[in-house]
Amino acid sequence: MTTLVLPLAEEPPNPLLPHTAEIIFGFVFLVLLAIAFAKVVVPRFEKAYADRTAAIEGGMDEAKQAQAEAKAALEKYNAQLAEARQEAAKIREDAREQGAVIIAEMREQANTEAERIVTHARSQIDAERAQAVASLRSEVGSMATTLAGRIVGESLEDEARQRRTVERFLTELESSESARQAVGTDG
Repeated sequence: MTTLVLPLAEEPPNPLLPHTAEIIFGFVFLVLLAIAFAKVVVPRFEKAYADRTAAIEGGMDEAKQAQAEAKAALEKYNAQLAEARQEAAKIREDAREQGAVIIAEMREQANTEAERIVTHARSQIDAERAQAVASLRSEVGSMATTLAGRIVGESLEDEARQRRTVERFLTELESSESARQAVGTDG
């Protein structure tokens, strides 16, 4: 027997296992890709993350600052509003006081004017009354003298006698009228 030695035949490649060269090439490429990713892409992501974090924190700080400013403005506004209300109340009170003073002055002026008008009217009435009494005395005196002259039958042309007669007559007339009024008010 002769043995035949068959050369080792190459076995067909296993489709599930890649070639060794491909594994080495893939591994080197993966390492290079990881290094490039770590050197270029990761810093950019971290920078973008840091920028976004800073923007968010800055926005939050700005929002807090704006909120604090708004709160300070609100307190200032409320203080001004309270001050304006106090000032308005003071102005209203001053206006009331001034109105009361003006009303009192106007009443005083009206009372003074009314008193002046009443005094003037009384003095005018007294003057007209005195004039009417004097006119009536002279007319009544002349009529009484004429009548008495006709009754008596003699002339009472003497002015002094005429005046005395008229005065006596009017005095008696006034006293009888005063007595009648006194009796009328008593009864």
